[in-house]
Amino acid sequence: MNGTVEGEDVWIPMSNILGGQERCGYGWHMFVECLAEGRGVSLPAGSIGAARTVASAVGAYARVRKQFKVPIAEFGGIQEAMALSGSDGLICIAGGDLMNAIVDNHEAPMVISSIMKQNCTERGRRIVERGMDIAAGSAICRGNKNYLGNAYMSLPIAITVEGANIMTRSFQVIGQGLTRCHPHMLELIESLQEEDPSKEKEAITKFYAQFRKVTMHGLSNFGLSLTRGIGSSLSTMMRSKNAYQDGDELLDYHEKQLLRLSANFALTADLCFTLGGRLKFEELLMGRLADSMGAIFLGYATLHHYALRNLSRPPKVKHKSAAEHALLRLEHEAHEALYEASQNFPGPLGKVSSLVMKLGCFPLGSFTRPYKQPSDELTKTVSHLMTTPSKVRDMFQENLYMISDEDVHHQVSDLIRALPICVEADKIASQLRREKRNATHEEEIVLNEAHAIRDSLIQVDVFEHATRQEAEQGYLRPALEGTYERLGAPSEKYQNFGEFLLNREEEHRDEKQNASL
Repeated sequence: MNGTVEGEDVWIPMSNILGGQERCGYGWHMFVECLAEGRGVSLPAGSIGAARTVASAVGAYARVRKQFKVPIAEFGGIQEAMALSGSDGLICIAGGDLMNAIVDNHEAPMVISSIMKQNCTERGRRIVERGMDIAAGSAICRGNKNYLGNAYMSLPIAITVEGANIMTRSFQVIGQGLTRCHPHMLELIESLQEEDPSKEKEAITKFYAQFRKVTMHGLSNFGLSLTRGIGSSLSTMMRSKNAYQDGDELLDYHEKQLLRLSANFALTADLCFTLGGRLKFEELLMGRLADSMGAIFLGYATLHHYALRNLSRPPKVKHKSAAEHALLRLEHEAHEALYEASQNFPGPLGKVSSLVMKLGCFPLGSFTRPYKQPSDELTKTVSHLMTTPSKVRDMFQENLYMISDEDVHHQVSDLIRALPICVEADKIASQLRREKRNATHEEEIVLNEAHAIRDSLIQVDVFEHATRQEAEQGYLRPALEGTYERLGAPSEKYQNFGEFLLNREEEHRDEKQNASL
């Protein structure tokens, strides 16, 4: 449906136009209104589904699959990929929940829908890619047991349609957001565009009033960037690695960091007006600002998701480690994007804008750039939650399609059901090694069941023929059609190479029958 639609002698009556004849010429307006809702909901939903599948099925696979008699979930590379997929999945789910709430409130936020579309589909692609890396061969062998291949092939479609991500990131988010989201700029532009001579004085008065507000807005953001920057940097330096275990502290700390980053972004957005009309050609700058704005929005979405689930009574799920991992990554992404923007601010006043931005966002240099990637210890903790039965896994398995009939093969369902059995078997095996004893009868049953399940679930689909055509008698691959001429006729009694191959198959069949006799 994304290709060209052609027709001959096509007649569309006026009555068939959406909205009737009086709405002629409003097609683009209606399209954009629908787009604001649709791409912010439907396309991120695909990434959310991929996140739930990878977290649930691939997380279980990492515990089921063993290499060197050790579950691959214990390998550092796998732990890093699982933790990143988990935090990216949580970010997509949190963003989806907040976006759905906005749409349910009958709002159509164009800029937020662009952020959701670009960020979530890109994160969804990375989630599936990491899942492919972990599942390895079982993810590239097509068949009913492969639950990742179709997602891997379909996600580039979501990335491309309804505004390709490369355009959405480098043009649309900031191109629209800078004027639409600024509290004063839209009215200032409207005053400049006033064409009625009778309203000229009113427009001039409005322009000067809005210009003063824009100037004060920039100064206010500069001050907030300074104060919040120094304060948040001090709190980050004094914060312990395990402070996030206190849910109230986690909320308070990250809310302050996002407020600081919001002030930094607002200051940078005000400085962008020094570029004038040239801004629309500075796509490298707009891309970095889109990264920062997207990370800040998704940071608030993640914080909102955490607060709703963990502060309810009783808490629905405890995922402090996953929330901490996700928020640290988002804050690092937002701050690094702003730092890169300050290093490469374009335009005739680029050096001045860069200096002002650095003074406001990073007044004490590296001291006020405190954001780091999650520690290895936190990464291992999140990975462990993703690959063992936990509340975090339960959250990802919500609304995930599973078959209740255990006799019907469904790879995702089978992996999820196998996880607790394999974890229990690993505990028994570890205990036997520590105590240096043989397994009891009950323990032996669990160990044998886990071994059988592991052996079954790591297998891939096997086919006798690559395609249906190859299963047909007499079929010859196109690559072999010219072999007869190149090698010469194998014998005068064969008309073509196909007959020669058929005869060879019959001879091999006869040889097998004679050998069996």
